[in-house]
Amino acid sequence: MDQVSFVWLEITGKCQLECAHCYAESGPDGDHGTMTEQDWRDLIDQAGEMGVRTVQFIGGEPTLHPSLPGLIDHARDRDVEVALYSNLVHIKPVLWEVLSQPGVRLATSYYTSDPGEHAAITQRRTHARTKANIAEAIRRSIPVRVGVINLWDGQRSDQAVEDLRVLGVVDISVDHVRQVGRGVRDRQPGVDQLFGQCGRGVVAVSPTGEVWPCVFSRWMPVGNIRTTPLAEIVAGPAMNRMLARLPGRVPSAGKSCDPTCCPNTMCDPQCSPSCSPSCTPAGNCTPSGNCAPYY
Repeated sequence: MDQVSFVWLEITGKCQLECAHCYAESGPDGDHGTMTEQDWRDLIDQAGEMGVRTVQFIGGEPTLHPSLPGLIDHARDRDVEVALYSNLVHIKPVLWEVLSQPGVRLATSYYTSDPGEHAAITQRRTHARTKANIAEAIRRSIPVRVGVINLWDGQRSDQAVEDLRVLGVVDISVDHVRQVGRGVRDRQPGVDQLFGQCGRGVVAVSPTGEVWPCVFSRWMPVGNIRTTPLAEIVAGPAMNRMLARLPGRVPSAGKSCDPTCCPNTMCDPQCSPSCSPSCTPAGNCTPSGNCAPYY
């Protein structure tokens, strides 16, 4: 496996929303799993020692985890950059202060300019709150990346992009729904639903400590951080077997894919996920043209 430069930390399965396409099938009945705050801190320490550049806190909705502010500070203390994927339904004042620190980035999803259509996707009437909090992040000069995900024909996604531009968002990606979790429509989850950099310098860790090659490959665990150090897992035979099954890298326009680059100039997995996948505008890493999940 390539040297790991980015780790998704799925710290909870709990979420205020029940998005119709959520890869993690998160919702209000989810929980924080079996990983303790100290387990996550130890994992961040291991990641820093391995040379990981960025960790991204995801869920579920990571802002619902009481330890999130402390975990963000712990990562920054280890000189590891932080990205947070949030649905931006509710951000507490203390978390705004944490997110406003250097070395912290924010990512979210935005589906449509129409509040009713948004509610049909998320199962909650939260469009106004998400939009207002995107604006607040811009006001605070927090780096923000937004993924617009198409779930069906006729969705007001083009208008959503225009909404975001008016708000001042410059880092916007557009992608289709992945058929994983509640996103399954006419096929079962498989490697054809993964992005080209899955397992290539990136790994994901679940609320129970399971390690996956990426957030979409939940049916392909390669170890558990509660029993085995991360460095051993990523270098182990289970990971190598999984990598042999995953889609290969397909460079575009003469560029080789670099999972450490950010923002989205090439194949950037690190500025994203939660309940909607997203790819960089260039879309230059996989046959399907999708490289950076926002799920």
